[in-house]
Amino acid sequence: MTGSTALSRQGSASEFEGLVVVVTGGASGIGLATSQLLRTRAARVACLDLGPQDFADDLLPLVCDVRSTASVNSAIDAVVSHWGRVDVVVNNAGVEARGTILDHDDDDWARVLDVNVTGMARVVRAALPHLRRSPAAAVVNMCSVAALRGMQQLPLYSASKGAVLALTRALAADLLHDGIRVCGVSPGTVDSPWIARALASSDDPAAALERLKARQPLGRLITPAEVAAAIVFLASPAMGALTGVILPVDGGISGLHLSSPA
Repeated sequence: MTGSTALSRQGSASEFEGLVVVVTGGASGIGLATSQLLRTRAARVACLDLGPQDFADDLLPLVCDVRSTASVNSAIDAVVSHWGRVDVVVNNAGVEARGTILDHDDDDWARVLDVNVTGMARVVRAALPHLRRSPAAAVVNMCSVAALRGMQQLPLYSASKGAVLALTRALAADLLHDGIRVCGVSPGTVDSPWIARALASSDDPAAALERLKARQPLGRLITPAEVAAAIVFLASPAMGALTGVILPVDGGISGLHLSSPA
């Protein structure tokens, strides 16, 4: 495929035709938005999540706990048994952790790092033999603006996402000559189930939401659909020259310093 032809296909309804995509944490939020967008681009999509799901968009639901090597291997085997291949992995499964360094014990650290970092490694490891056979292999990892900025009440989560950023670039270097691209997205504050739960636990959810919006350069939260669009962009066969890229989808919070209104 020539560069001009590839670019013309990016965003088309047949962009991922014939390709199989695995999305972890695919049952809700960013994962579900990504899975649904990929379906509109002709991808065959397997949604891996902790519990069984009933999808209406011809998505393949598979139970998978990324903390378990056996569970991950079983899920990838099921995808290959169903469709015969894996071309793209979207490592979206993750957990959040809020609080200071004093609020998290050793078990909290082990759990969050196991899901957010080692879980990604398990999925890539299981999918790697199949990705090596793909003509359009790509991995897209879920990073965070918390990996790039010092943010209060997020030392554990930030540490995990800093590790994801480093893992993404190291994998991109290791897998370059296998023809496998590895990139990441770095969202800001997303209007997600995580944020909804955090707001619901505050004394005044409406006021907390307004304060959260006011801290964003765009004055609003990022939508799951916007993050999904970035993931699909990076995963696209048309983006064959992109690897080792961490794409911020954060409304400018990582790159802009705005003056206060006069």
